[in-house]
Amino acid sequence: MSNLKFKLGKSKGLFYSLILAVACLLVSFNFSLAATAAAKHYTELELPPLPEIQLPKNERFVLDNGLVVYLMEDHDLPLVNGTALIRTGDRLEPADKVGLASFTGTVMRTGGTKKHSPDQLNEILEQRAASVETSIGQGSGSAGFQSLTEDLETVFDLFAEVLREPVFAQEQLDLVKTQARGSIARRNDDPDSIARREFQKLIYGQDSPYARTMEYSTLDNISREDVVQFYQEYFHPNNLILGIVGDFEPQKMRSLIQAKFGDWKPHSTITPPQLLEVKPANTGGVFYVDQPQLTQSSVLMGHIGGKFDNPDYAALDVLNGVLNGFGGRLLNEVRSRQGLAYSVYGYWSPRFDYPGMFIAGGQTRSDATVQFVQALQAQIKRIQTQPVTPEELAYAKESTLNSFVFNFQDPSQTLSRLMRYEYYGYPADFLFRYQKAVAATTASDVQRVAQEYLKPEQMVTLVVGNQTAIQPPLTQLDTSVTPIDVTIPNPPSQAQN
Repeated sequence: MSNLKFKLGKSKGLFYSLILAVACLLVSFNFSLAATAAAKHYTELELPPLPEIQLPKNERFVLDNGLVVYLMEDHDLPLVNGTALIRTGDRLEPADKVGLASFTGTVMRTGGTKKHSPDQLNEILEQRAASVETSIGQGSGSAGFQSLTEDLETVFDLFAEVLREPVFAQEQLDLVKTQARGSIARRNDDPDSIARREFQKLIYGQDSPYARTMEYSTLDNISREDVVQFYQEYFHPNNLILGIVGDFEPQKMRSLIQAKFGDWKPHSTITPPQLLEVKPANTGGVFYVDQPQLTQSSVLMGHIGGKFDNPDYAALDVLNGVLNGFGGRLLNEVRSRQGLAYSVYGYWSPRFDYPGMFIAGGQTRSDATVQFVQALQAQIKRIQTQPVTPEELAYAKESTLNSFVFNFQDPSQTLSRLMRYEYYGYPADFLFRYQKAVAATTASDVQRVAQEYLKPEQMVTLVVGNQTAIQPPLTQLDTSVTPIDVTIPNPPSQAQN
C-alpha cells in the first residue's frame, strides 16, 4: 500500500512539473512574440544626430629660440606624454646612403647621451615604468616620452638629453647595421612585401626618395660621422614642434620646458627642405615577379595620386567608401559574387606634401589572377560610368562620418593631429572642414571625381606569383609583360670574391 502511495505521489509530482514547464514555455513564447512584434529592422531605427566634437583646450607658444610648443592638460590619469616632431626624413638622405636617417633615429636613443650610457638610460627608465623613444621615418623625425606624473622631471630631463646630447655610440650603430643586413636578407620572404616594395618603384621610380631600397652597398657607405652630420643638420630647436599632454600644472610645465630647452641655440639658416618634383615613372604596363613556390598571386594596380589639400579630397574619400568595406562594390562583386579574391580593395591614398597613389589589389588563386585583374578594371570603370545609388552614397558617407569621432579618442591623438597639421602647413581646423565637405558630397560629386582622377588606361599592374600556374597567362592583359628581378645584390666584399 505504501508503495502504491509513493508511486501516486511521484506521478502527481511529474504531472505538476509538466504543467509548470508548459506554462513557462507559453509565457516565454508569448514574450518572444511580443518582443518580435516590437523589434524593428536596423534600417528603421532612428538615431540621434552625432554630437559635435569639441577640441580639448590647448595652449600654443614659441620659445625665443624658435621651438614651437603645444600643451594640453588631461588629469584623468597620473600620466604625462610628450612628442617632438623634427623636420627631417629619410627622403632627405643621400641616394648612396639609404638607411642613414633610420639609423640616426634609432641610435640617438640606443647609443646613450653625454651624461648617461645606454644601460644607465634603460635602467632609470625601467625603474619608473617610463619610456623615451626616437625614430626617423619618410617625412619626419620623432622623439617621445611617457612618464608617471611623479617622475616627470626625471624623465623629461632624459628626454631632453636624448634630443640634445646623443653620442651615437659606434657599437650601437654596428648593431643596427647588423640587424639591417638581416632585414635585407629576408626581404623577399613575404610576397605582399615584395609587391608593395616593387609597386612603389613602378609608380615613383626606382631612384625616387619615395621608393628607394636599402642595399648592402648603401648600408656599407654609412659611417658614424655620417650619422652625426645628419643629426647636426636637422636637430635644432627652430626645426622642432614639441607637444605635451597629460597630468601637469601648466606653469610648472612651461618652466620645465624653458629650463631644459630654452638655452638650446637655434640654427641661423634653417630653411624648409626642397622636395623633388614627383612624376609617374610608368603610365601603364603589366609587370610580374615570378615566385614558383606560391599557390596564389598578390596583385597591385594603380597610378600616381594626389595630396590631402586637394579640394576634392572629401569626395574622393567617399568614393573610397563606395568601393571598399562589407557594403562596398569590390567586396560584393569581386569576392562575394564572383569568388575571385581572398581580399580585395581599392582606394585613393593621398599624402600631406607629395602625391600619393590610387591603388587597387588583393590576393587571389593563381588560376584566377587574370580574371581578378579584369574584375578590378571593370569595377573601376563602372564607378566612372554608373552613378552610385542613394544607398551606396548613404553607406559611404555615414561610415566616414560615424568614424570621425575616432580621430579624437584621447587628447594625445588630438594633440598629435594639431602638431602634424602645423608641421605640414595645414590649417588647424582641416579635419572639420573635411567633415563638412563629406556631409555635403553628392552622388554626382563621386562620379565626377571618379572620372577626373581615376585613369584606368594609365594603371600599372604588378603580379607577384607563380607564373606557370597563372592560366590564362598574363599576356591576356597585355601583349607585353615585363619581368622584375628581385634578386638581392651581394655585399661588395662577397661580389669581389
